[in-house]
Amino acid sequence: MLDALIWLGTNIGLGFYNLIYAITHPGLWLDWSNKENLLRFVYYGGSVEFFFVVFDLFLVVTVAGLVWRKFMWGCVRVLEGFANGIGRLAAWAGLIMVLQQTMVVFLQSIFRLGEITLTPIGLGIGLTYSVGWWSEGLKFWNAVVIALCVSYAFVQGSHVRVDLIYAPLKHRGKRLVDMFGALFLMVPAAVLTWMYAWFFLWRHLITPKVSASDKLDLMLRKSKIVKWNVETIAFSPDGFNAYFMFKILMLCFVALVLLQAVAFFYRSFLEFVEGEGSADKYLDRDTLGEGEEAYEGTH
Repeated sequence: MLDALIWLGTNIGLGFYNLIYAITHPGLWLDWSNKENLLRFVYYGGSVEFFFVVFDLFLVVTVAGLVWRKFMWGCVRVLEGFANGIGRLAAWAGLIMVLQQTMVVFLQSIFRLGEITLTPIGLGIGLTYSVGWWSEGLKFWNAVVIALCVSYAFVQGSHVRVDLIYAPLKHRGKRLVDMFGALFLMVPAAVLTWMYAWFFLWRHLITPKVSASDKLDLMLRKSKIVKWNVETIAFSPDGFNAYFMFKILMLCFVALVLLQAVAFFYRSFLEFVEGEGSADKYLDRDTLGEGEEAYEGTH
């Protein structure tokens, strides 16, 4: 137990040092013309060191919020506003998906086209791909909606939950459950998913392949032979060939879940401290308009 506490304290202290060092030496991880810097970026993006940098930032913001409650409410509003903004924008991908599907069915079934060209008005550049490419590309727009609207759905209260234990609890009991769920369910799941999704992405962007078990010195040795090898293989010969973007969306998904976990923890804590009168304070939820209250939550 003592060794674990020493390890924790040491890494928390090193987290502040690593953060300052990274800010003051951006060339060591942002200058990708040097392959060693690229591999450093890959290594630290899914490392214990990066976790404690983020954890230290969380501690600083939390302590500041405990001292000045308005600051914590401000963090909640910013994080929930960010989730709402990203989600409302990404939701338009659903319309794009419908229009693209309509285009594919109409042009393929009626005009029997093997290729479809889209040329934006006023631009001389067109996108010409096979019908199979456009059809498989529908998966991408579906992934955009799922990955980028996840925290938006959480803020709006449209996520699925089972309230067998939660529903009968009083206000402060619910807030305690919410705080526990945010810290011990949402955060650990997001952190583990990030670590594996991070290296899963880079395994399809560069060669030789990297993994979560690689040490930094091994990564730096690989830098001598590393080269870009962006995944462009589709499920079919003429299908959608940008599947690496799904892996980027996976990281975006995890980042949004992690930020929402922090926002949800802060909101639950503040509502616990301030009482039932603060429930849903500053909460920005969509509405169907005046007179449509009976249908709220069903859309």
